[in-house]
Amino acid sequence: MTATQDRSLAIEKKKRLEQGFFKKGIAIALFSGIAYGLYSAFVVAAQTQGIWVDWSTALPAGGFMLVFILPTLASAINDSCSALWALAATIKQGKLPDFIATLGTKPGLIMVAAAMVGGPIGSAAYIIALSMAGTIVTPVAALCPAIGSIISRVLYKQKLGARGVTGILICMLGSGLIGVSSLTGDLGANAVPGICLALVCALAWGIEGCVAGYGTSMIDSQVGITIRQCTSGLGNLLIILPLLTVASGNSLAETYSCVAGAFTNLPSLAFFIVSGMFAYLSYMNWYRGNSMCGTALGMACNGTYAFFVPLCTWIIVGLFMGFDGYALPAIAWIAAVVMVIGVTVIAVNPLDFFRKEKAA
Repeated sequence: MTATQDRSLAIEKKKRLEQGFFKKGIAIALFSGIAYGLYSAFVVAAQTQGIWVDWSTALPAGGFMLVFILPTLASAINDSCSALWALAATIKQGKLPDFIATLGTKPGLIMVAAAMVGGPIGSAAYIIALSMAGTIVTPVAALCPAIGSIISRVLYKQKLGARGVTGILICMLGSGLIGVSSLTGDLGANAVPGICLALVCALAWGIEGCVAGYGTSMIDSQVGITIRQCTSGLGNLLIILPLLTVASGNSLAETYSCVAGAFTNLPSLAFFIVSGMFAYLSYMNWYRGNSMCGTALGMACNGTYAFFVPLCTWIIVGLFMGFDGYALPAIAWIAAVVMVIGVTVIAVNPLDFFRKEKAA
């Protein structure tokens, strides 16, 4: 074998390794979308148990406490449980010293900043947008892959070919179909500010996916996700909840009385522990997927959560727990097929199938 042949063979093997790494990243990002659906379903299920039922019946419908404070509290408990799962895994893997040491480094601080933007800020904006405008905000928030791709293109010079852009647009179309399926009647007076907050959410999630993907390429992914979940849990409990309480004119004592009640209510806490586990798996694999296949493609694959959230909620809360109102409309299944097509276009060049047939 000549030197030229050796070099060609080495280049070919390198390309195959890179393609395998890329496709594995896509698979990981897809799993993060499924895990996101499961975590969301168990968060919803938790709010049908114990003290949450008492609150929903005792508090005035549409009141600030019921619409803003309690959903943020649910997010805070979930993220806190997720942080405990992440810490447990970090300790089991013997990486706790690495976690502590990384906190003071540049990559560690990058992860903290990304977690603050995408966790407390992004999640709070999304929760408030939902309460103001309803599920019309879903396709708006699903713009985060496009925003992430623009940021990654500017900051990291990540290139997207025509096929990648097409796949992302198809995935976003699927998310939009799900949002449109719930758009009935006239828009309310709060629709415009709700949509604006959804744009804030999309920007926050786009920044988080882009920055955190970069951060996990420099530090261990387990350490990175532990930093993320701890930051998000503490940020929700110690920053977002007090800010919302002060903005509403309520007392901090009342809010943190609810916090104490929620953390000590075993029927609902059991569901939050499970949701926290899936949240940990979702974000860990989202970060890993972004670092392996690029921010834009990783976020597009993770964006299939727009289908998996209602699907998992319907199965767990609707079918298994017997609550009405969670059945999926036909358009949601059509959107799922659209998303599968989009992800397939991202991962595989459809023309390759025709080339194989001709070769055979």
